[in-house]
Amino acid sequence: MKTLSRRTLGQAMGLVAAAALTASAFTLEAFAEVVTGEASPAFSVETATGELLSLESLSGQTIVLEWTNHGCPYVQRHYGSGHMQTLQASAAEDDVVWIQVISSAPGEQGHVDAEEALALNVERGANPAHVVLDPSGDLGRLYDARTTPHMYVIDAGGVLQYQGGIDDQPRPREGDPEPTDYVTLALAAVSAGETPDPAQTQPYGCNVKYAH
Repeated sequence: MKTLSRRTLGQAMGLVAAAALTASAFTLEAFAEVVTGEASPAFSVETATGELLSLESLSGQTIVLEWTNHGCPYVQRHYGSGHMQTLQASAAEDDVVWIQVISSAPGEQGHVDAEEALALNVERGANPAHVVLDPSGDLGRLYDARTTPHMYVIDAGGVLQYQGGIDDQPRPREGDPEPTDYVTLALAAVSAGETPDPAQTQPYGCNVKYAH
């Protein structure tokens, strides 16, 4: 068996270490923490109707990002009650750009094509400004979206002002008080030039069905 010289062995180990660092860098970049109160991650995507959409193109407008999966019981509850549609309609009246994102991978619960996604919204009476299909999960991972629903509010300057749950009642029961609607509170605060309180909460729902 040929024995490697110390120099050759050192070079080989250096290459392995460099490769490991490179892999770690990509991993950290892909799953970087999205910090409330700081600039939102920039994105450029195509909508279900074929429009090009980017954070830059929406500059000057308040944005809501809604991660969704029509097969998720939590999503079904908010659409079945009309809650999500009411939020979308109210946002539209205030010129807020509501973007519905579907990050379910092919073969996973909630995966749809553009035609199915748009038909679902017609059937439910939903009216987001845009629908984005993200089967690769790139946009979802960029924003560290974990559940459906998972909600984000971005102000006109591109700052992430809120991220987390849609409200504070994952499993409401009869007799519970009215839920605290975090998205409504966040949008009201942003409209008034204030910082939402709370600015970040624990999201709840089904796990986003990313590709493995």
